[in-house]
Amino acid sequence: MIQRNPTRAIRIGGLAIGGGERIAVQSMCATPTTDTAATLAQLKQLRAAGADIIRVAVDNNKDADALIHMRRESEDAAAAVVSVDLQENYRLAKVLAAHVDKIRYNPGHLYHHQRALSWRDKVADLAELAVRHDCALRIGVNAGSVDPALAESHGDDSVGAMVTSALQHSAHLDRLGFTRYCVSLKDSDPNKVIDACRRFAEARPEVPQHLGVTEAGMPPEGVEKTRIAFEQLLSRGIGDTVRVSLTVRNEEKSMEIEAARRIIDDINAGRVRSVVKFNPDKLNLISCPSCSRVENQSFVDLAQAVKQRTQHARDHAITIAVMGCRVNGPGETDDADLGLWCGPNYVNLKRRGEKVGAFKYDRILDALDRELHAMMAESPS
Repeated sequence: MIQRNPTRAIRIGGLAIGGGERIAVQSMCATPTTDTAATLAQLKQLRAAGADIIRVAVDNNKDADALIHMRRESEDAAAAVVSVDLQENYRLAKVLAAHVDKIRYNPGHLYHHQRALSWRDKVADLAELAVRHDCALRIGVNAGSVDPALAESHGDDSVGAMVTSALQHSAHLDRLGFTRYCVSLKDSDPNKVIDACRRFAEARPEVPQHLGVTEAGMPPEGVEKTRIAFEQLLSRGIGDTVRVSLTVRNEEKSMEIEAARRIIDDINAGRVRSVVKFNPDKLNLISCPSCSRVENQSFVDLAQAVKQRTQHARDHAITIAVMGCRVNGPGETDDADLGLWCGPNYVNLKRRGEKVGAFKYDRILDALDRELHAMMAESPS
């Protein structure tokens, strides 16, 4: 069995993570939150697959009203352990805290609203709401949306910026007397996830960690990237709850739960692989997990088409990112050699952070081909 770090236990609804409790497996609804019928069906599907915690994205008041309605009126929604993802509007916590079990906020998104207030004041508001309404918190640090000031101060050390952000927020919650929180440090590169989580665990071994490789991509590669990170972290005792983030259609979301359980079982049984680094000399496709933020449901089909269309470049050290929304799209695609982030009607194409143009969905693959061939010509394998 995995020997885990002695993190403190925190309660999330009817379960606990950390403190020697079994590793909890999470997933996230990919349906539009306002489509209550579809979201309830996905909640039921994920619970049936064995999800311990289910995350739901809330971006505006309509999303919030829909989630509250589901929690009040549906037995399936009421029975689920629900974590709300606040996206860019932390103020929605005032509306939602009484109706969810955990609030996930992104430190890098706190500056979007009420800029006259410091992030410390905003986190204090979140902690007060969490205490009043019996919620846990997750400090969800994401490589693509680190606070701009921290990112600038750390230069090329993106992992250092992530860890500093997590440590700052952890220390601030501690000063406020709030310790019912966990931390996640996510990147699309499993090696950076390993580095970040190990650094944080060395500094704060008592804080429970949620593990995941964000935008891991499509199976089977997305599962393999995540396996690499989980093997290197869980085998060192780091990690109290996990998610395998896959780009799959809504009806296939339970694959995230199945993959996570399989990886955990393999590590427990000693069935681990010697791979430490995801192959840096090959084509690397990054794509985010489908979620309710996706503004065009063609996103998953596009990601799969990109995978098929780019096989001729598999022996080139080129990273292509396909992002499904405006939240992760701009930042995550900046770090890729070629980045696509999807809007309702157009797909924005970037080349090493510089915008190439916006293309309709039926034209984007041709545009990607042109940029990819030019890049291959510059750096032959």
